[in-house]
Amino acid sequence: MPASKPASPSPVEQPRAPRASRSGGAERQRDAARTRAEIVAVAREEFVRNGFAGARVDEIAARTRTTKRMIYYYFGSKEQLYGVVLEQAYAEIRQAEQEVDVEHLDPVSAIRRLAELTFDHHEAHPDFIRLVSIENIHEAVHLTGSTSVTAANVRAVEVIAGILEAGRAEGVFRAEVDALDVHMMISSFCFFRVSNRHTFGAIFGRDMTDPARREHYRTMLGDMVVAYLANGSTKPAE
Repeated sequence: MPASKPASPSPVEQPRAPRASRSGGAERQRDAARTRAEIVAVAREEFVRNGFAGARVDEIAARTRTTKRMIYYYFGSKEQLYGVVLEQAYAEIRQAEQEVDVEHLDPVSAIRRLAELTFDHHEAHPDFIRLVSIENIHEAVHLTGSTSVTAANVRAVEVIAGILEAGRAEGVFRAEVDALDVHMMISSFCFFRVSNRHTFGAIFGRDMTDPARREHYRTMLGDMVVAYLANGSTKPAE
């Protein structure tokens, strides 16, 4: 009776994850976590440099200790990897906001502190600005439906809403202020300062990221937000 032929492997077969043993399972899990983190870090640089369309999974694989096939094993596709990069970028600033202790500050100081945090973060993370700009070019198609980004940003607006409520209770903030508008106001100033620094400098001859003007702009942001929020009968705190 003729021997049966072995089944040919599927051309789309994914590599199997290493089987964990009692002695080496934990270490393999740590190695996998490190590999994923390294892929995401390098992918972030690649997407920032070349945009979503121009980024190449081959290049990401070449710069990491893995292969293109393994990248697809971990993330499924280039689109899903890009989505992870976006979620991480948003999570970083939202996490920083959650760590600010605004409950023990008066409302004016609290809203200033949040504005300053956004200012500092955007200045220190121009790659975040670049990623958001790229995703807006794509009309947020990769971000739409991300429950983690939506939930994190909702919490950020809730923090602002709590500060506004406290300010209204103390009579220092006017009543008809929307928390999302305040979030937009803060974000737009901080975002523009980084995203448009080159065109603004070319047109007006002023570098908005010049360290000599940093504190001026940082204070200007806080003054602008507080002035917008201030109750007409109350002078904004210095």
